[in-house]
Amino acid sequence: MKIIKVLHYDAFSSIANKGNPAGVVLDTDGLNDESMQAIAKSVGFNETVFVQLSQKADFRLRYFTPGHEINLCGHATVGSMYCLKALGIIHADKSEITIETNVGILPIRFNKCNGELQVMMKQDKPEFMSFQGSVSKLAECIGLTEEEIDDKMPIVYGSTGTWTLLVPIRSLNSFSKMKPNNSLFPEILAENSRASIHPFCLETYDKRASMHARHFSSPYSGTIEDPVTGTASGVMGAYYLQYVSKETAEAEFLVEQGQEIEKDGRVVVMAKRNGKSIDVFISGTAVYVKELKISYV
Repeated sequence: MKIIKVLHYDAFSSIANKGNPAGVVLDTDGLNDESMQAIAKSVGFNETVFVQLSQKADFRLRYFTPGHEINLCGHATVGSMYCLKALGIIHADKSEITIETNVGILPIRFNKCNGELQVMMKQDKPEFMSFQGSVSKLAECIGLTEEEIDDKMPIVYGSTGTWTLLVPIRSLNSFSKMKPNNSLFPEILAENSRASIHPFCLETYDKRASMHARHFSSPYSGTIEDPVTGTASGVMGAYYLQYVSKETAEAEFLVEQGQEIEKDGRVVVMAKRNGKSIDVFISGTAVYVKELKISYV
């Protein structure tokens, strides 16, 4: 057995053990895919990110759930970039870098807001796909009735690097009742069986926020719920311009998530039209929690 150091950072919060936990691995020399997968499984967070050297960008990031590798992860990007800044690996005076990911080269920007370091990342080009399945079965698999789904907005798959099903919900009250049966997701999400489910609504607890959400994981990922989701929050920015406010050129708003599971977090989402496409950015802060020693083969 080998031992590796994993740094636990919580993203989208400045309070330890709130927001979304990410494992950050800096010593990646000699790690193959099987080792990274084993480490991520032992850590047990929704994502663990491995920071590597890159020939194309400042760093290469690879993201692993306990079950498999994914192409992009918002909270693990924010957590790892905050980590590199805090440790001085990215110089204090450097405000912009690039990262290599499985969806391509993405820009990262650092700034200060009310004294807190904020990490802004651009996400992949948004894509959408229609949901053709049973709305009643979809509602049932997250513990709701069909009447609780808001039929004034479409149910669609969306991706800015990772696919999720965006499900509009009428009332904030429904979120505390949600109980996902993740094992049923692949059958119900027949068009995109590996997608997660992201219910959201336009009612919020925080008056500063514009959207509230929860995020239920694909069963292939090995987790149940993602507390505060960066990529899905970014998709909601593109969704807003695509389906809710079709004449708006750009939008910036706050997304809240995690309140129902005591992981309160906030994501700033920016979306702006760029020709026929939409550019999507998210930003947030992070906080160091502790160092983990993880055994792997």
